[in-house]
Amino acid sequence: MTATWQHDWMDDPHWSPAADTAEQRAPLDMLGALARCEGEITATSRLIEIITMEGLLGIWWHGMTDATDVVLMCGGAAGGVLGPGRSLYLELGQELAEQGRAAMAIDYRQPGDTRRCVLDVCAAADLALRNGAERYVILGHSFGGAVAIQAAGIFPTSTAGVITYATQSAGCEEASAMGDVPLLLVHGGSDSILGPENSELVRTLAGHGEVVIIAGADHLLAEQPDRLAELSRNWIAARFEEHREPDPTRVSETRA
Repeated sequence: MTATWQHDWMDDPHWSPAADTAEQRAPLDMLGALARCEGEITATSRLIEIITMEGLLGIWWHGMTDATDVVLMCGGAAGGVLGPGRSLYLELGQELAEQGRAAMAIDYRQPGDTRRCVLDVCAAADLALRNGAERYVILGHSFGGAVAIQAAGIFPTSTAGVITYATQSAGCEEASAMGDVPLLLVHGGSDSILGPENSELVRTLAGHGEVVIIAGADHLLAEQPDRLAELSRNWIAARFEEHREPDPTRVSETRA
């Protein structure tokens, strides 16, 4: 299955009107991949490497490859796949795999380049879609908060929610493109790199959202990793639950 993504990619070096006369190409195709390789890390996770002329895109895929519920995890401006807190992305990925869901930690081709990083996230979502994904929750730390916000604005109907951690506000100017996608903004009260006002500003730009300030926490939110993990897992579960199809058997039993 191939998705079409409604967005202005005209400044992308791989985009051309001649190639896309009817509609935009899918993000995975836009990478211009030279090769792709993958290997099993554990029984429930694997690493995918997509080699392109603009760098190596790495995707650490936890859980079922055909899962309908998928969490996309975006790192900061320096890249990386572990996330804030105590390797939050790794912890959530393992838990989601046990639940029959999936998570994709994305190692950007060119960390810090917003446009290319957003395409990387969309390409990972596209890859999951081709394997059966139906909806996403997108997580983003620091610079990755802006990446997550922009990605949600590109495919809002498939996005069940967005969580940002210590997000920057730069790059979130068009946050309203998310529409009514649920938004949770988590920030450390003692963030020495990006103050909590950034999350407040992003909420204003989006027109909605919940800001949670963790007192005493700095930019990595490592001071309260357990609270961060619990908050995240509960919020993610609630967003996916909102899209769960009702069980007709249980309905008929209730009526009986």
